[in-house]
Amino acid sequence: MTLKTAALGKEGEEFALRFLESEGYRIRERNFKNKMGEMDIVALDKNTICFIEVKTRTSELFGSPFEAVSRAKQHKLSQVALSYLKAKNLLGEKARFDIVSITKNAAGAYEAALLQDAFELSRPYAY
Repeated sequence: MTLKTAALGKEGEEFALRFLESEGYRIRERNFKNKMGEMDIVALDKNTICFIEVKTRTSELFGSPFEAVSRAKQHKLSQVALSYLKAKNLLGEKARFDIVSITKNAAGAYEAALLQDAFELSRPYAY
């Protein structure tokens, strides 16, 4: 990942946080890391724990930001989410995976789109 790409991703995550808060989400954690991997944002939407992946792009030349969350990435996010729920003693709570797509246009303006319940917990559940 280049420095430019990393900076774009960080800017996108900041924009996503403000966007999610404007949509009523309450942010619990950002850039949660453990031995399984990293989750961009963990938030509450009413009584549901949301594990949120943020994808930022400057164009859709190589597909939409939503399409960038591959099966392999979904599996990795599932592992992180399960270990988070277990560590926080929240395994019985309602949870889902959301994706926030951030697009930065040529003029430098950001746009956000939210895909709730983007995918299911990948199987097998072992982590």
